[in-house]
Formats: sequence, structure tokens, C-alpha cells
Amino acid sequence: MPAIERASGRGWGEWVALFEARRAGALGHGEIVRIARSAMPAELQNPDWWAQATAIAYEQHAGLRVPGQSSRGDFRVSASRTLPLDRDAAIEAWAATHGARTEHLGHTPGPPRRSRTEKRSFWRFALDGAGRVEVSATPKGEKTSLGVNHDGLADGERIEEWRAHWKSLLAEL
Repeated sequence: MPAIERASGRGWGEWVALFEARRAGALGHGEIVRIARSAMPAELQNPDWWAQATAIAYEQHAGLRVPGQSSRGDFRVSASRTLPLDRDAAIEAWAATHGARTEHLGHTPGPPRRSRTEKRSFWRFALDGAGRVEVSATPKGEKTSLGVNHDGLADGERIEEWRAHWKSLLAEL
């Protein structure tokens, strides 16, 4: 909570009091985010991101979800690495190094789908029985942040095992 407190200028106890006064424990995630967003300082950079983070922290605090659990109830894990490549070269490096893998921790990947937006390049695939994986490349100046986001896990028991798997694959690039 210290990062939320520094960014928002509001102590965690104040956040909890605000959420409880608005009966956030009985609300959905989007409504909790709106409460947080309305209380973020006007001068804060990335207030929507901070509102999401604050809402998630409150949901965990209130027992509405556990770490790694999404607002839908499934679980997710992520890992990232910064590479000295442009975004398309980073996706190509992933595809060349890991695109032909026939399994990830015992789960078979489906066919990959590539896409590109104005801001990011993607490599996406489903994992049989283990959710969906999105590898995204986002420019960061002269470098690129290559992130692996894995969602749709049925429970949180293997989150750290999956995190280690994705980090080891990123380390090979």
C-alpha cells in the first residue's frame, strides 16, 4: 500500500474508510474503480491505472479476491523483460525462440495469432486446459518491454510456477 499512499497522498486507512463508507464490499469491480478514480488527485499521472491498483488492493484487503485473482474469479500471472529491440523485432525474437514449443508446463499451446495496434505488437495463444497467453511488445524509448500475460487459470496454486516458467522463457531472449 505504500506506493498507493505516496501516489494518492491518502493513507491506506483513509482509502479503506472511503470504500467502506460507499459500501464497496457489496459492489462490483468497476464500481469500486470508479470510487477510487473519483478520489485520485487531479495532478496524478496515470490516475486510471492508480484507481485500478487501489480498487484491487481494497478487494484483496476486504477478502473479495486473493492476490493473482481477477475480478472474474479466475487467476492470472505476468512477467516482463526489457529488450534492446524495436517492438516487432521483440515479437519476432519470441516467435523464433518459443513459437514452435509443443508444451508449456504440460499444456499444449493452440495456434498463435499475431496482431499489431498503433502502440503494441502481440503474439497470442490459448493453452489447452490452462487459459490464454498474450505476449505483448511495447516500445519504451529505444528499447521494448516484452510482457507475458497469462490469464484464465482455474486457481492460484500454480501462479509462482507459471511466473518462473514465463521468466525463464523471457530470459532466453
